[in-house]
Amino acid sequence: MAHLISPSMLSCDFANIQRDTEMINSSSADWFHIDVMDGVFVPNISFGFPILAAIKKHATKPMDVHLMIDNPDLYVDEFKKHGADILTVHYESCTHLHRTIQKIKEAGMKAAVALNPHTPISVLEEILPELHMVLIMSVNPGFGGQKFITASLEKVTRLKSMISSKKLNTLIEVDGGVNDKTGKALIDAGADVLVAGSYVFNSDNPLVTIDLLKSL
Repeated sequence: MAHLISPSMLSCDFANIQRDTEMINSSSADWFHIDVMDGVFVPNISFGFPILAAIKKHATKPMDVHLMIDNPDLYVDEFKKHGADILTVHYESCTHLHRTIQKIKEAGMKAAVALNPHTPISVLEEILPELHMVLIMSVNPGFGGQKFITASLEKVTRLKSMISSKKLNTLIEVDGGVNDKTGKALIDAGADVLVAGSYVFNSDNPLVTIDLLKSL
């Protein structure tokens, strides 16, 4: 399949969320990437349920919600209620990951797991068949605009090999420092979904930038 683009709304203009949501609607992007941070799991706070609902009100594409929070199990049903189509939880924040994944799927969402840069893909060996997607963090989670961690490329290659060896259709998403150069390298390594925030929203023409990422 052709790779997907999921622009990160963390980098949008919060004072013009409707405008930027409608821009993504009209673009060649595939999903909305929405980062939820609690100030505990990561040193930042972003996007509570009201913001999620505000984006959902105008969005015409799937909402790809990435939880960087402690105890995500407590909020699974709320995220479904507020419009999440794909719900990503961090391996590092889930004591009982299999139970969390089942809860997400039972709520009617696609389940994904994110790995921090220091976490090896081997931790997903047993749970991989249960996942719609794995999110590889190519920066340390918490803030946009960070420099791409080049070791992520090898991580994507190894994860792609693991998925292929198990004959699965699990997607690989990458978030952090994505631009035209790192994006091309990631696609070549086996990534299926690129998340781009500041590269899109800080560009002179976000629509053209999204087209560029889509054409890699």
